[in-house]
Amino acid sequence: MEKVEFLENLKTLVENPEVLKVSREVNELKSKFEDFLIEEERLRQVALLEAGEPVEENKEIDPIKEEFYEIARIFQMKRKDVVDLKKEVQENNLKTKKSLISQLSKVIQNEENIGKAYNAHKEIHEKWKETGDIPREKRDDVQAEYSKLLESFFYNMKIYKELKEHDYHRNEQLKLEVIQKIQALIPLDSMKETETQLKSLQNEWEEIGPVTEGEWEKIKEAYWNNVKAVYAKINTFYDARREKLSANIDKKKELIEKVKTTIQGTEEYTNSKEWEAKTKEVLAIQEEWKQIGFGPKKENEAVWKDFRTECDVFFNAKKAFFDVIREESKHLVTAKQNLIDQAKEINSSTDWKEASNKLIQLQKKWKTIGHTGHRTEQKLWKEFRAACDVFFSARQAQFDEKDKENETNLHEKQALIDQIIAYKISDDKKEGIQDLKEFATKFNAIGHVPIKQKDNVYADFKKALDTHYDELKLEGAEKEKVMFQAKMDTFKASPNAGRLLDKEKSDIRRQIDAIKQENIQFENNLGFFGRSKGADAMKKEFEVKIEKNVMRIEDLKRKLKLIPNE
Repeated sequence: MEKVEFLENLKTLVENPEVLKVSREVNELKSKFEDFLIEEERLRQVALLEAGEPVEENKEIDPIKEEFYEIARIFQMKRKDVVDLKKEVQENNLKTKKSLISQLSKVIQNEENIGKAYNAHKEIHEKWKETGDIPREKRDDVQAEYSKLLESFFYNMKIYKELKEHDYHRNEQLKLEVIQKIQALIPLDSMKETETQLKSLQNEWEEIGPVTEGEWEKIKEAYWNNVKAVYAKINTFYDARREKLSANIDKKKELIEKVKTTIQGTEEYTNSKEWEAKTKEVLAIQEEWKQIGFGPKKENEAVWKDFRTECDVFFNAKKAFFDVIREESKHLVTAKQNLIDQAKEINSSTDWKEASNKLIQLQKKWKTIGHTGHRTEQKLWKEFRAACDVFFSARQAQFDEKDKENETNLHEKQALIDQIIAYKISDDKKEGIQDLKEFATKFNAIGHVPIKQKDNVYADFKKALDTHYDELKLEGAEKEKVMFQAKMDTFKASPNAGRLLDKEKSDIRRQIDAIKQENIQFENNLGFFGRSKGADAMKKEFEVKIEKNVMRIEDLKRKLKLIPNE
């Protein structure tokens, strides 16, 4: 959900005139909005970190956020007014009902005229029905007292003598139906709906006339047993909710202590890996926080403030550390820019040997300088590589002119290729591998061939060797190792050996970096899973992927060691 959707949903809710009815939905929406803001801020910080930019506090004013909280604040004030008014009205209603109980009691005790007594009862009962709700904790007792007086009234009055037997039976059936309806409230999930319906059914019960004395006690007992059962469920629900809210606060306080313990000692950190590892722990704790439900509003705001403060301490310290790192990287950029300038001064030289040695030394120095950061490293490397390529391309062009002198080498290499093609692979794999390596050594020992034939000759040589390597029928790790070594041998035979070997190194390093980045993403994903059967299965799947990636990285590092330094 986007922030605009949160705002529109809030506006829709607060337009509802039944403030209390939507109050819970407003609170839940506000909580989700706050969680959304936390996640948005976290993603912003992660994005800044990944981009190498300073992670500073977002001081930009968000008009949607400001409007959302202003509307929520006005709604809460409106709700408070409604709640206060409701409490005042309920207290007044309680006084009214107590007064009506007193009046009915006097009618029962003092009025001997049946007609006047009945009219007085009718007037009192009408006022009773017109009187609104009273505080929940008083409702049961007040209703029970009033019902008891009504029982006395109806039984004391001679009117029962005038009622027909079928009226008694009809009243009995109606009261039994009310009892059944009250029983049907017990499975309901909505406590608000349960309370509303129970109050209505109790009013309906009181409006039904008397039943025969023989059945009354049994029906009355069934009625009150079910009413008490429903009230017991309602009270249990609210007690459990209060306990849950309190437990949530306790859990959040535990996380505050946990984050305090987690960030201890970070002032001693000296490298970015330590900070990144600790960041994962703090983010995991923040994720735990989001999984915990609400607590009482006042306490919830207090613990959130404490938790946010502890997290800010960590992230502010982390920002300060990386600010220093970025300052240091400026010196590395200067050093690499200096090498680029030197390479540009050399790359126009025609002293092929001396200039080549100088550029190679510059390349070695480049490797000794530290990483300048993701934002600048690739840009600097491309510029440096381009400056070197200007020279090496010019040198290659010069050497290409000498291709005509290499016809003898061409014939020797073609003869060797014919020899390789005619070679019968030995049944002994080691002997066969050794023979193929010797062919590669002989081929590499022969000098250059004309430029027009070099690629074809190299392709024919590679094809001939590859055919025999395929005949060895190697498998698994052995095949991978032997084929990679064969690949290096054929690279050395290429007229562009240096470039091919450098490209292979770069490709392998990029693969390693990509796999490492994938593992970082997998580890981040692990932090978002809650504890459930499905989540545990997914976590296991990610853990297996991470382990396979670690093994792939080790294999790639072993390949790097097999690449000769040209």
